[in-house]
Amino acid sequence: MPKSSAFPHIDGLLDLACRDGVDIRPTLLRVLTDLYVQKPVHTAEEETQYIELATGLIDAVDEVTRATVAATLRTYAAAPAAVLTRLTGEAPLPRKPAATPAARDELTELFFSARPDERRLILANLLPTAARPAPSASAETLAQLENAALQRDPTTFSQTLAAALGVAPALAERIVRDASGEPLVVAAKALGMSAAALQRVLLFLNPVIGQSVHRVYDLAQLFDEVTPEAATQMAAIWRLPLARKKLAHEPVHWDDERRNARSFGNSARRTRTGRAAPPLRKSDRNG
Repeated sequence: MPKSSAFPHIDGLLDLACRDGVDIRPTLLRVLTDLYVQKPVHTAEEETQYIELATGLIDAVDEVTRATVAATLRTYAAAPAAVLTRLTGEAPLPRKPAATPAARDELTELFFSARPDERRLILANLLPTAARPAPSASAETLAQLENAALQRDPTTFSQTLAAALGVAPALAERIVRDASGEPLVVAAKALGMSAAALQRVLLFLNPVIGQSVHRVYDLAQLFDEVTPEAATQMAAIWRLPLARKKLAHEPVHWDDERRNARSFGNSARRTRTGRAAPPLRKSDRNG
């Protein structure tokens, strides 16, 4: 059985499983699966190694172990279909993406905290839903975005992007300032920006990206690979938190809070009949 660089903690178990007289293959399959599902996103190499290891063990374990492992994988969104099919003998049903707000918030954070290769996997595995897609931006909006980038004005770009995508300003700024650039590619794809315009935006908007020819080329290639459906789905996930949040009261005028305090003080002095209490006399204030 081959060693697994993707799962270094089980190398000792792999050695033990190869020894005569010791059958730990059921334990090995369970441990291997538990380790696999602890990570929300896997590289292509990790997924391939898990499939090879798991399918090599499935036929050698008992029914209880197969049922236990199958139950674990059914709760994992990125479970390999080949392993589930081998375990159950049935093709798994298409998975629906998590629809709860908390799950979508988690996916947003997962995407922004992931490495570039992991971000590509997330985009490749997004399933289409009935969520309302982000409308393609008008030619005027796309021109405004490109002009802001050419002028190296990330603030204006962020503000225009937030309005075009319908996302929170803080998230738009996060998209613009991301040092790797995949969120910007997703936003451009969702808004219907051309590949040539995106390349100009990448070269001028974020110095960290624009100074690396390799990074710009890699992002341009991602723009060609990512589907419009995946981009609009991710944009819909980004928009969700803004729709859920209830904005706290913020004073419109600088003296709102003082006026509110005065109003509260006047209300507190009202009598039980609902009429305003007379102003305090000097003798009352001193007494």
